[in-house]
This record gives sequence, C-alpha cells and structure tokens, in this order.
Amino acid sequence: MTATALTGGCQCGAVRFRAEGLGRASVCHCRMCQKAFGAFYGPLVTGVGVVWTRGEPKRFQSSNLVRRGFCGDCGTPLTYEYDGGVELAIGAFDDPSVAAPVIQVNPSDKLPFVDGIPGLPMRAPGSEPRQEEWKHRVISHQHPDRDMEAWPPAVA
Repeated sequence: MTATALTGGCQCGAVRFRAEGLGRASVCHCRMCQKAFGAFYGPLVTGVGVVWTRGEPKRFQSSNLVRRGFCGDCGTPLTYEYDGGVELAIGAFDDPSVAAPVIQVNPSDKLPFVDGIPGLPMRAPGSEPRQEEWKHRVISHQHPDRDMEAWPPAVA
C-alpha cells in the first residue's frame, strides 16, 4: 500500500470505500462508460482489496458481463465490476492523483473532439466578473475528501 490513503466515495458521502492497492489505471472510451459517467470517457483503476466503509453502491447490470456501481442517493459513478475484479472511478478517490491513467482503451468509440480538448482556450481567472461572483457564493454540500466518523456532521 502506498503512503497515501486509498480512500474515496460518492459526492454526498452515503457510500465510502478503501482499497488495499491499485492496479492499472485507464481511460475507457466505450459508449457504456460515456453514458455511465455522463462524460466523454470513463477513468477507472483496478482496485485490490476493496471494502465498503460506509454504505454500499447500488448496481446496474450494464451488459451480460459487467455491473456498474453508483450511489443510490446522489448518483456518483463508483465501480465497474466483472467476474474476478472491480475497477473504481478515479474521480471518486479522495486524492484522484493516486491513479494517473497509463492507457486508453476502446478507441473505436472515442469521440472525435476529445484529443482537441487540451488545446481549447482556458477561461482566465477574473476574466468574467459575474462568473467569479457566482463562484464566491457557492456553498458546497459535497462530502469532504477524507474519511469522517459520521456524515452528515451533527448540526450544532
């Protein structure tokens, strides 16, 4: 196990996990991953010794060979499960940097514009005052990126 805790969970905190180790991290371009993540691809890493430390995901049988786990409360994608293994959504880790992808898979379904995304212009901080003002008003209700004894916290 690495020095960094291999923990994570859903956005609302109802489901939390811990892994003893990680295998290969990938970006999957298949259409099922696109739909499951609501994104252009699915970033996944093989989990070793995965245990659910709070709650457990609901599951959807996305094919005859694969089930996908997600939080039944907030919908966060969490797993890609198959006979003999489980892959975890990289973005669901408390520290997603523990699983930098090393390979892209299922390129036949890759959306044609994905490779151009890094070349898109970046909104410069402060360039849109109304957007900056809106961001400062946001109060996150998301679970913090760490394990907690209880969630949600007691209201004082």
